[in-house]
Amino acid sequence: MNIDFENIDRKAVIRTSLRVVAVLILIPVVALGALMVSARFSDGPSAVFRGGPLVAGELVTGPEPDWSFARDVREIELQLLDPPQSRLIWIAEYEGRIFVVSGYMNSFLGGLWKKWPAQAERDGRAILRIDGKRYERQLVRIKTGYVVEGVTAEFSRKYRAGMTPAAIESENTWLFELAPRGPGMSGASR
Repeated sequence: MNIDFENIDRKAVIRTSLRVVAVLILIPVVALGALMVSARFSDGPSAVFRGGPLVAGELVTGPEPDWSFARDVREIELQLLDPPQSRLIWIAEYEGRIFVVSGYMNSFLGGLWKKWPAQAERDGRAILRIDGKRYERQLVRIKTGYVVEGVTAEFSRKYRAGMTPAAIESENTWLFELAPRGPGMSGASR
């Protein structure tokens, strides 16, 4: 079979090639978009996308749990009540209390990507789910104090994160305690 390259319509070949490339790009973009939208309506987050409200699992009430088991938990599901979206996040236990952090808060990407910390500072009501059990909590931002050194050391030990009290004090990393939620609690910082 001989191809007559002189009579090939080059513009038609380029148009066809561009259409094929566009379709090949569009397929994964549409698939990721569909996954992202479906995750928003799911019970909890996926590995990559934020999820919807945490509804499954026993809601633990009563006295404050012994959080020492959280030392071995790598990630938890955390949902704010306003807006009702959930995400996977690291957790640290220190002196019987539990904490979460959000890094890169002073960076350009952090400003685009990290919306939940400001939302938590406005209204800290949250639900956390660990091992299928849900706990009502109040996220309370901590900027200074004696616990900062111990909590940052625990995050560094657990995740090899190299976190320091200076990162909290410079506000590049925001630290929140997942405190018990009492009646009438709002998102006040301390």
